[in-house]
Amino acid sequence: MPVCQFSGRCSMLCRLNFMAIGLMLALGACFPAIATNGYSPTGFGTTNKGIAGAGVAFPQDTLAAATNPAGMGIVGHRMDAGAALFSPSDRGFTANNDALSPLQIPPGKYSSENDLFLVPHFGWNKPLDDHSTVGVSLGGNGGMNTEYKSAVFSNFGAAFGIPTSSPTGVNFEQLFLGVTYSHKVSEGQWLGIMPIAAVQRFKAEGLEPFDNPMATTEMGKVTNNGYDFSWGYGLRIGWLGKVNDRLSFGASYQSRLHMTEFDDYRGLFAEQGDFDTPSTWVLGLAYSASPTVTLILDYQNINYGEVKSLSNGNDVNFFVNPSQRLGADNGLGFGWEDMGIWKLGIQWEYDPQWTFRAGYSHADQLFKGGQALFNVLAPATIRDHLSVGSTYTYNNKNKVTLALTHALNEEIKGDNPIFTPGQTGSVEMEQWEVELSWGHQF
Repeated sequence: MPVCQFSGRCSMLCRLNFMAIGLMLALGACFPAIATNGYSPTGFGTTNKGIAGAGVAFPQDTLAAATNPAGMGIVGHRMDAGAALFSPSDRGFTANNDALSPLQIPPGKYSSENDLFLVPHFGWNKPLDDHSTVGVSLGGNGGMNTEYKSAVFSNFGAAFGIPTSSPTGVNFEQLFLGVTYSHKVSEGQWLGIMPIAAVQRFKAEGLEPFDNPMATTEMGKVTNNGYDFSWGYGLRIGWLGKVNDRLSFGASYQSRLHMTEFDDYRGLFAEQGDFDTPSTWVLGLAYSASPTVTLILDYQNINYGEVKSLSNGNDVNFFVNPSQRLGADNGLGFGWEDMGIWKLGIQWEYDPQWTFRAGYSHADQLFKGGQALFNVLAPATIRDHLSVGSTYTYNNKNKVTLALTHALNEEIKGDNPIFTPGQTGSVEMEQWEVELSWGHQF
């Protein structure tokens, strides 16, 4: 049913859509990096974060659409707004002093700067009738950030006669806007669809040694070009089904987000600057063990292997095979593999005012030790998350929710016999995040 048939609803929807688009454009210039499951967030929304991102069958607020758009069918007429303080407090790498040639990363322990980021989010949902709703969700879909004080690849520059003075680091940020429609197809069954618009930006510094005709397909498009922006789109679909009052199942699938190329870095990323967002799917259930306690279990799969700039290996020799030079279709990448993630949560409704949550998630290892060379730029090693959260309902329309997440330190050791013969090392990361949001039920 066309929304514009409801004039009051249309005017409100239009205002909120324009507000969301305005927020998207405003935040697109300052959204921070949140690399955790690869570069994807643990979850979406503060209630979801409190149970370690589980909840494809357990929607509770308007950010639930980013996990399962069908869930918007039962969250009602409400709005949520909040922000997280995200701290990848310990991330970096160690280069050991055991190389067999001068072609090495200078030995030592390297820690990245920039340890505190603000991550806002917003969501709104409104029933159109007894069977359908429309909503808007805005948040961070992923990112990664490193900034080292020194030129990490300076010895590579010396080998090519290229001076390298810029401190090494990258910054990648992505923001998404989803407009959701959900429909109740039968008693206890909902379907949902969410077209997605996304904007991302990227910059790289200190990669001058790779900006030469032996390493890249296009010189001048590898490093130190400031921020470049990319726009794209995709689609998430979902299903939510209630077996009975105690058991629910959910499933959702998000397509690959097709993004425009980073033209200023077409000599760095594979496929001439392509940096799409991989597809992902989630299956899960929610079980009410008692009237006040709910158990939630999800399994998520992120298909990093379908994006060449992420999945191509960097333990290759582009001197022998020019088709593997940076920027080429088979050019060097991060060596990331598909990631499977188990998420388990528990929620306890202590009384009408207080609700408490806890969760744990465990992910597959994202890359092998031999892929560590480029992953010093994005040490996405995290595999385990612990979370707690609570909601305080201070009247029948308003509530405040808090979540705390600790991503346990994870270290991946390895070497790269092609570029740094004999040299071993490791990359590692640890994270903390605290998120606070306000929810209003209309």
